[in-house]
Amino acid sequence: MILHSVGAAPGALAVPGISREIAAGGHRVEVILEPNTLYFIGPAAFEDPVRPVQEPSEAPEAILFAPATAGTLARLARGFGEGPTRVRLVAPDLDPSTAGHPAVQGNLAMLREDGWRIVEGRDGGMAPAEEVVAALFGGLGGPMSGLRLLVTAGGTHEPMDSVRFIGNRSSGKMGLAVAHEALRLGAEVTVVAANVEVEEPGAETHHVETVDGLRDEVLRRAGEADALVMAAAVSDFAPASPVGEKIRRSEGGLSLELKPTADILKAVRERYPNLFVVGFAATHGDPVADARDKLGSKGVNLVVGNDISRAGIGFGADENEVYVVAPEGERFVPRASKRAVARVILESMLLEMRKERPR
Repeated sequence: MILHSVGAAPGALAVPGISREIAAGGHRVEVILEPNTLYFIGPAAFEDPVRPVQEPSEAPEAILFAPATAGTLARLARGFGEGPTRVRLVAPDLDPSTAGHPAVQGNLAMLREDGWRIVEGRDGGMAPAEEVVAALFGGLGGPMSGLRLLVTAGGTHEPMDSVRFIGNRSSGKMGLAVAHEALRLGAEVTVVAANVEVEEPGAETHHVETVDGLRDEVLRRAGEADALVMAAAVSDFAPASPVGEKIRRSEGGLSLELKPTADILKAVRERYPNLFVVGFAATHGDPVADARDKLGSKGVNLVVGNDISRAGIGFGADENEVYVVAPEGERFVPRASKRAVARVILESMLLEMRKERPR
C-alpha cells in the first residue's frame, strides 16, 4: 500500500492525478488530507481505487508527502509523523522566499541524510506530477529494477539547405510511451529524442536532429545500457550535397540526389554485440514478414512491427497495434493506447532477456 499525505498548498490541486497514476501502476493508494487541505481539495476529488482515509489501514510500503509544506518538512526532519517504510518521498511546495530560507534548507538536508527522496520543482513550487510519480516508482523498484534502458524516440531530419529537410511524420509518442512505462517498472531510463518537443519526466533526455546525430548519441550511451529500444523512425536517405543557405525557387524545378544514411542498428550490434536490442519495423500492410526479416538481417533480439497505413495507429496517433516478433514466435498486440502497447513490448523484452540470461 502507498500512503499519500496531502499538505495545504496549491500543489494539492494536482494530487488526484498523482494518486490515480500510482494506482494505475498496480498499487493500492490511501490518501490522508492534512489540516486545512480542504481549502484546496476534498475527499470527493478522489475516485476508486484511491481511498481517502483518516488513518492508514496498514503499514505502508511507501509514503509520499506531496505537496509538503514548510511545517511538514520541519516535522519530518525531526522524526515526527513517519513510520517504518521502504520508500519515503517528499515533494515540497513553497514560495521562493520560504524555499530559500536557511531553516528550510537545513530541514531538507537532514531529510536527505536520513534517506528521504526529495523531488523539488522550480522556484520552490511542487514538481510536476509526472516527476513526482516517476521518483516514487523509481524508489519502489519493480520487474525492471536495476536495468538501464536506452530508448530512441521521434524521427530524424536530414537537411537539404538551411531551411528545408527530408524527414518523416513520427511524433515520438511510441518511444516516449516505452520510456514512461519503463520508469514505472523501475528501470533507469535514458531517451535519445530526434526532433521531439516534449520530454518524459524522470528520464534523462538528449536531443538530436539527424541520423548521424542519433547514431553518435546512441553509440555514446549504449555502453552504459542493459537494453536498447530503437523506437525512433530513422531516415533511410539524406540529400547527397546539402547546402548551407536557402535554395532559391527555380521555374525549372529542382533535382535532388539522395544517399543512404548510416545503419544505426548495424553499428550498435558491431560495437556492442551483447547488448539486448529491440528494433521497430514500420510497414504498409502485414508487418510480420518485414519484422522477421529485420530480426535476422539486423541481428537484433526483438522486432516490433506495425502497419502504418491503417488510420489511427500510424505516425502521430495515440494508439497502436503491433506484432512483437521474437526468434521463437510472435505476439499480437491488438489496438490499444501506446502506453498499453509499450507495457507489452517491455514484458516481452524482459521475457526474452531472462531466456538469454536466466537468473
